[in-house]
Amino acid sequence: MINKIGKITLYVNNQDEAKKFWTEKLNFVVKFEQPMGPNMKWLEVGPSEGEFTTFVLYDKNLMMAQNPATNVSHPSIILSTTDIENAYNKMKENGVEVGDLMNMPYGKMFSFKDQDGNEYLLREDI
Repeated sequence: MINKIGKITLYVNNQDEAKKFWTEKLNFVVKFEQPMGPNMKWLEVGPSEGEFTTFVLYDKNLMMAQNPATNVSHPSIILSTTDIENAYNKMKENGVEVGDLMNMPYGKMFSFKDQDGNEYLLREDI
């Protein structure tokens, strides 16, 4: 029935800052960007052009104004890599706030924060 995760919405304080973080510090690409009225745009980023799943970077204040009942708390997101040490070092070089690189019985991983202080987990797929 469901065979892919399509989009994950991240509610951000500033779309331009979020775009800069994901594209300049984590090497994501802009997959889609289009105005949605006078004060907002639809903005999707992903790890590559060929990747299906994207993050929609949505302005949390505009969402709360449109629908006050919307929960704009940050979702729990686990991203994947095949080379955790390289990803860890590259993020540190790019000025990303990273946690300790953990070597757990079920895999290596570390946490990192985006421009708004939201926390993510990067795990090595083996």
